[in-house]
Amino acid sequence: MPANRVSVNLSATEQQEVMTAIATIRQKLSFLIPMSPEERRATVRLGDRNRAFTRKALEIAAQNPEFLPHSFDLEEMRHDLELFEALQPMLLALTQLQELIDDTAVAAGGEAYSAALEVYRYAKANGTVAGLDNLVEAMGQRFTQQSGRGRSSSTTSS
Repeated sequence: MPANRVSVNLSATEQQEVMTAIATIRQKLSFLIPMSPEERRATVRLGDRNRAFTRKALEIAAQNPEFLPHSFDLEEMRHDLELFEALQPMLLALTQLQELIDDTAVAAGGEAYSAALEVYRYAKANGTVAGLDNLVEAMGQRFTQQSGRGRSSSTTSS
């Protein structure tokens, strides 16, 4: 059996506490908005290079508001930039956390599936002795269905 990198029992109480913490974060950030894929594509991005440009534009606008139309909301621009900058450390921390959770879930799932494959191999090799024929056959259906799909698609392409 390959090395076991994850060996943890996450209790139902701990799971609930984490979900409560996530709900608290969502509540504290109740202003968060969803965007459709089209909206995301159409929205200009404020990345590292554009951040200095945006700060400079805000400074110029704040020091010289007379050239701006009366409808231009300088305070809203300031609030948007401040919010963007306040969200950046949270975004980084949550991205790192999401990657760790994803990596751990992949590792745990891979370990569980590898162990299941070992159980299947042992049961297949020793099933007649232990009276597991029907169970091994049922488990083997997972591979039959997969190889059956492969054959049907190769058959249709020839």
